[in-house]
Amino acid sequence: MIEIPTDLPAELVPLSWLIGVWEGTGVIDYAVGDENVSQEFGQRISFSHDGLPFLNYSSYTWLLGGEVEGQPLTSETGYWRLARLHIEGDVGPAMLPGVGPRPFNTAQSVETLRNSAEGFDIEVSIVHPTGVSELYLGQVKGPRIDLATDAVVRTQSAKEYAAATRIYGLVDNHLLWAWDIAALGQDLRTHASARLAKAD
Repeated sequence: MIEIPTDLPAELVPLSWLIGVWEGTGVIDYAVGDENVSQEFGQRISFSHDGLPFLNYSSYTWLLGGEVEGQPLTSETGYWRLARLHIEGDVGPAMLPGVGPRPFNTAQSVETLRNSAEGFDIEVSIVHPTGVSELYLGQVKGPRIDLATDAVVRTQSAKEYAAATRIYGLVDNHLLWAWDIAALGQDLRTHASARLAKAD
């Protein structure tokens, strides 16, 4: 059962099932040329909000098994929000305050943002410490999210990484996700997946 916090901004209700801390395990399975990288990992994901109309996202992963047990793998951080045009009542750009009332602050006004598929369009920004930033566009429809990169920005020192898709779903009170990537000269293909349980 999904509990919606009473202080949740109305725009976050379609994403409310993500809020909390999730922890579990997953598998990396990625083919690079004739080599296949296969490794189990542990993961802890947090989705939170601070009263603004977006979710704060962070993920930390570590390797499992053998001599690498517990070795840190990577982390990522970002923001998840409904995709809509920003208007005078919204903050920004930068630290400029909004002018007038904050828009879309009622359930009825958020309902006007539904798309033709009866879901909500979303934008997700994710930054990796390895010099990669991703902008995903997608949709949340009930307890399922489908994302595909609209842009990938890399620093000069980052490894080659061109595109990605991610799917998230709530199944039997577990957060399941799958991530496909196009990297290191490969076409878009299976990369990793995990099953996480609510930890907090």
